[in-house]
Amino acid sequence: MTVPVVSEARAQLPWRRRAGAIVAAGTARWLVLLPPRRLRQILRLASVGARPATEQQAAQARTAVVTVSVRCAGQGCLQRSVATVLLCRLSGRWPDWCTGIRTQPFSGHAWVEVAGRPIGEPPGLSEFATVVAVRCPAGSRS
Repeated sequence: MTVPVVSEARAQLPWRRRAGAIVAAGTARWLVLLPPRRLRQILRLASVGARPATEQQAAQARTAVVTVSVRCAGQGCLQRSVATVLLCRLSGRWPDWCTGIRTQPFSGHAWVEVAGRPIGEPPGLSEFATVVAVRCPAGSRS
């Protein structure tokens, strides 16, 4: 069985932004191999001291990682979401990182959101129940 894959649009990035996105996507590539509990612990640690990201900052980070990584541009939602939060963290910000499932049909997904709004996700994400989330630390919210 084949599944059609449509990559997301790529953008032109300045070299500094591209370098950060490459580091974030490469780091995420290794982090997603960890057990879920360990990944959550590492992301919680990374979020400490960060300020909440804006929708624009999270969207720009997502676009950057999609631009530099074919896996992030395709069906690699876990790597894409981890790379997005890591890239935001490089600028001192943190969007909420979420993973969830739906039952009909059964599927899992990972995404980032700001103020409860998913960033760059297609419609239908409301069908997913959030299972694991690493939210911006409460002390960082203004």
